[in-house]
Amino acid sequence: DISQHIKCRFGKGEEFVKRAHDMTGNEPMKTIEEAEIIGPTGCLDILILMPCTGNTMAKMFDIKATTSGPFSVVPKAQLRNEKPVVISMASNDALGMNLKNIGNLLNHKHIYFVPFGQDDPVKKPNSMIADTRLLIPTILQALKGRQSQPVLIDHKK
Repeated sequence: DISQHIKCRFGKGEEFVKRAHDMTGNEPMKTIEEAEIIGPTGCLDILILMPCTGNTMAKMFDIKATTSGPFSVVPKAQLRNEKPVVISMASNDALGMNLKNIGNLLNHKHIYFVPFGQDDPVKKPNSMIADTRLLIPTILQALKGRQSQPVLIDHKK
């Protein structure tokens, strides 16, 4: 999967892989074959997509259900198992082409968003990002089947 090797403002893919291993003591699932176990075993209580880009959200709502890597297999398996998926959004095009996907995901059972808002309405008017300080409260609510409120927030507060 390309995300293992990407370098972006959130860090390097290799660093995320190492941190995941260090935090869990388990080797991250890096291939579709490794990730396929999620569906039949139902082994995840909750799945957190963080940061979740507009591209990833678009793939989650893809009606053709195409699979492009482990990152698209796992959310679909989690939803088939009727278990929660928490999205911590970071999208430069949230109020552009990705808005319809966000709307559809907000209306989807078992999908919960970390409250989000515009991070820079003047310089990046279509960009939205989750307030990661609200991750844990969102997880706790999602485990009860509830969306943390309010969903839309003002980042200036």
